Amino acid sequence: MEKVVREEVTDDAFAVADVGSIIRQHKQWVDNLPMVEPFYAVKCNPDPVILQTMVRMGTGFDCASKGEIDAVLALGVDPSRIIYANPCKAASQIRYAGQVGVRMMTFDNADELHKVKRYHPNPQMVLRIITDDSKSVCKFGVKFGAHLENTLNLLQVAKDIGVDIIGVSFHVGSGCMDAASFADAIYRARRVFNEGIQLGFNMRLLDIGGGFPGADAGHGINFHQIVAQLRPAIEEHFPASSGVRIISEPGRYYVSAAYTLAVTVHARRVVRPAADPINGAPESFMYYVNEGLYSAFNCVYYDHYDPKLQVLLKDGVFLHGRQDVMDKAAQFPCSVWGPTCDSMDVITKNGKLPELNVGDWLYVDAMGAYTVAAASTFNGFSRCQIIWTNTEAESLLV
Repeated sequence: MEKVVREEVTDDAFAVADVGSIIRQHKQWVDNLPMVEPFYAVKCNPDPVILQTMVRMGTGFDCASKGEIDAVLALGVDPSRIIYANPCKAASQIRYAGQVGVRMMTFDNADELHKVKRYHPNPQMVLRIITDDSKSVCKFGVKFGAHLENTLNLLQVAKDIGVDIIGVSFHVGSGCMDAASFADAIYRARRVFNEGIQLGFNMRLLDIGGGFPGADAGHGINFHQIVAQLRPAIEEHFPASSGVRIISEPGRYYVSAAYTLAVTVHARRVVRPAADPINGAPESFMYYVNEGLYSAFNCVYYDHYDPKLQVLLKDGVFLHGRQDVMDKAAQFPCSVWGPTCDSMDVITKNGKLPELNVGDWLYVDAMGAYTVAAASTFNGFSRCQIIWTNTEAESLLV
């Protein structure tokens, strides 16, 4: 990163991504949740390097479309390592899943069962149930998940039309602020498991979804707090003796901390207070950078992310990690804007930074999840370059 900004190799935004961070996250998962198989959520970040790393680590894959299935199968992954975790699929994509051998699929309504019956020769269906996601930033229950009062009816429909049900899935929502939500969801899943068993289904799969944080933001819950709730709940309701296979769909957990995004200040405006400033109000600044809401910072709008902009290079001095220097620098009110012509393209309206000049650089940590995956080329601006590194170069996984 220092080499790029010091030598003025480019003034385009770029991200440095670390395979080693992903490897360490996987080790932490295996150490703390050995009974849960991770199926990486491809939608979070489908970069080929990430997918290849997941293949080497032996994870499964949570896919939500034909395109994601294709990307995973192209790496030689067996279809049995894929769950098509989209409860509402187009008929053509159900047919395609059947053609390539992807059998595990989620559903939450009767129409989906009838579609699957018609277009897939041998599906293994997983009933997605609604959970209490009231304490999550992104609530998925408004769109997906069968209510508990309707699950028995759906299972009966599957029984009547001859569609195999193998288990239950749920998602507590992204940005979950209460680890107890996971334990409550496990309890709900057990109830639906029992309904399926009563109808004669061989209920053998539990999918506990995603919602696992990927970087410690200093607020909310962390991975270990979730583990402390999950493990006792799993041991009580789905012990190893039950023979139930337990999987999960982590995305953000694996890749959020792996990316650091660097942007350059290519323009600025000085906003001076009125001629007679009230209480001596200080001047403020409007900074224009080369990445915005139409690119990697789409997470501000779609993922409710509040990026912490930090100074990378100022007046030729490399300041990454130099919080001691930044703490002594005078801070000024500022807003930071993306490069497009849209006035909605604002990264932060009420920030505070040292006074910056054109050519200075900023950086943001934890930019690997739901960022570059949804970036566009609106206004003709290109997506940022990804520079890969590996801080676990000696790992056998590489």
